[in-house]
Amino acid sequence: MQEQLIKFADTLGLALSPRQAQTLVDYAQLVWKKKDFLNLTSAGSLEEVLSRHICDGLTAAAKINAMAHIKGIARPQVADAGAGAGYIGLTVAIALEQADITLIESIEKRCSFMNWAILQLGLKNAKVKQVRLGQGTKFAVDFLTERAMGQLPDILAVCLHAVRPGGVFIAFQGEYPQTQGCDAGACGAVLLGTERYTLPCDDKKRHLALFEKQK
Repeated sequence: MQEQLIKFADTLGLALSPRQAQTLVDYAQLVWKKKDFLNLTSAGSLEEVLSRHICDGLTAAAKINAMAHIKGIARPQVADAGAGAGYIGLTVAIALEQADITLIESIEKRCSFMNWAILQLGLKNAKVKQVRLGQGTKFAVDFLTERAMGQLPDILAVCLHAVRPGGVFIAFQGEYPQTQGCDAGACGAVLLGTERYTLPCDDKKRHLALFEKQK
């Protein structure tokens, strides 16, 4: 399992050490242990948790790492909106130890799971905020990821509001990105583009939609 994660990360241009890969496997095992009790995933095996959810998170980590390097951000501030079980945010925290990760989630039992996972994995660069994005706590991060909050045109404004000027909102999209229904300019942003990617578990077309907040 470790080797598969390392190889996939390498295809993304992301260096993953054996220790980091093992931590990702440990995280997937925590998900598998609690999946039925907390309804964390519909995955049918531990391998599917890794190939579908964890590898999705590695895709985000690779993009954040590359863009932070281009922007000259040594310690990027990252938030994962609607974090759920932490598939994106916790994976980014494990893969990018130089980044500070905030997991934004409104459901208490999911927050409890992520806090427990952070403790079990010994992560020092991740924290959980139990709040619904756009209600209450304000954020100003370099990068914001989102995978399951809702339809992109409906959530674009609230997600960009949590990004500081010059920062980037990274939205996970399926085969047909919903960017045409978005008015990025009205939200003070520009669409940088959409990037296609695939996961080890299948050959489905997936995309990352990238929006940069204007300064």
